[in-house]
Amino acid sequence: MPKAYWIARVDVRDAETYKDYVAAAKPAFEAYGARFLARGGTTELVEGAGRARNVVIEFPSMQHAHDCYHSTQYQHAASIRQKVADGEIVLVEGFD
Repeated sequence: MPKAYWIARVDVRDAETYKDYVAAAKPAFEAYGARFLARGGTTELVEGAGRARNVVIEFPSMQHAHDCYHSTQYQHAASIRQKVADGEIVLVEGFD
């Protein structure tokens, strides 16, 4: 079964409240086997529009990635994030 990834690109407007999102999202990520591969490190925009914060999260499968995003736990966290940040999240299936 191929792994899957969340690719999140975010501009945070309120860093203090964003910490509440991070704390609220942690249980969902743990429950669905998430592993952070990149999170807010140095970036270099080489093409197109960019965001200040970029995150790549690995999941055991596309089903895990999908279920995590749509879980009650994560949706609670997302409601916090959406008040203090703008961005996009894409779920991407990897290779076998």
